[in-house]
Amino acid sequence: MGPLLDAVVAVNPSIIVTALVGTVVIFGSFSLSAIFAERGRWLFLGGTLTTLLTSMLLLLLANVFLGSYLIFKAHVYLGLLVMCGFVLYDTQLIIEKRRHGNKDFVAHSVDLFIDFIGIFKRLLIILSER
Repeated sequence: MGPLLDAVVAVNPSIIVTALVGTVVIFGSFSLSAIFAERGRWLFLGGTLTTLLTSMLLLLLANVFLGSYLIFKAHVYLGLLVMCGFVLYDTQLIIEKRRHGNKDFVAHSVDLFIDFIGIFKRLLIILSER
């Protein structure tokens, strides 16, 4: 994350604030959607999101050898969509776990933090290329 932030600061330091605000808005919107949705509405996304994440990993490994800018862009934008989906899924999963007695707020916070960082990193990349 440090080298990415250094590169973005070299391009335009205001991109960091813009990406942070965008991340907060996106994260908040998807979290609120998951909170106010009917119970278990987004839990079906788990398998699909995991499959997409695995596909993205394979795409990233293939791009190490291919060096395609198009694959890189697809990876960034698809990753942003997947991370938004994970915010929906993880928020509802946390709600359901809590209903079943799981009070491990540290693990739940880490899940959402990983989603937040994933969105932030991808927004930094997208905004720094403009």
